[in-house]
Amino acid sequence: MTGRDLVGYGATSPDPKWPNGARIAISISLNIEGGGESTLANGDAVSEGMLNDIGVPTRQGVRVPLVESVFEYGSRRGAWRILDVLDRFQVPVSILGVARAMEQNPELAKACVARGHEMVSHGYRWIDYCDVDEATERAHIRKAIAILEGLTGARPVGWMTGRPGPNTRRLLAEEGGFLYDRDSLADELPYWVETRHGPFLVVPYSYETNDNRFNENSGFSTGDQFFTYMRDAFDVLYAEGVAGAP
Repeated sequence: MTGRDLVGYGATSPDPKWPNGARIAISISLNIEGGGESTLANGDAVSEGMLNDIGVPTRQGVRVPLVESVFEYGSRRGAWRILDVLDRFQVPVSILGVARAMEQNPELAKACVARGHEMVSHGYRWIDYCDVDEATERAHIRKAIAILEGLTGARPVGWMTGRPGPNTRRLLAEEGGFLYDRDSLADELPYWVETRHGPFLVVPYSYETNDNRFNENSGFSTGDQFFTYMRDAFDVLYAEGVAGAP
């Protein structure tokens, strides 16, 4: 694991000089995780307790059908609805696809790419890798690559585990073939980190401009409130871009 960096770009934020004179670069992500979460159906000891959004706690040693159905909804219906909206507005996005989820719905995986979106590996499983041993995590990385390449015809060049462990970035750099990972909340701008295998690009993710806010005690209760929050975030960052220091 790399050392911590609490300095970043400091007082002088660089001008990234986005293509075509753009003031800001927006990365839109659609996470597809259902089927890759913790469940006895995947050989896990406990049911999923994170982001099940119905308030059901983790259960040990039993399957929890209602929680499983929450994750199934995204794969069965939710993702298709969002893809249709993206088609309507001709907006390409990054699909953060969990390989275990994608292999259980290959039609969805293929449709994402056919509709012009980038498939980013969201890991083999949607689990917390902090306690996963290095050998298992390395095997999961390779399995995820193979599954997504087999489904889409292209090897993923972006990666986001979501809940990375201390070995994750080093293992990705060791594996090679990746342009970036997104396992950071540390900035708005991309930044480089050093690994024993050379420089590695990090494109930060965000839990701020994220519908996960509806799953937390954010105070949002309507779509209009969330839109206002997202618009305000855009306006602040755009103004920084106009000033030449996003």
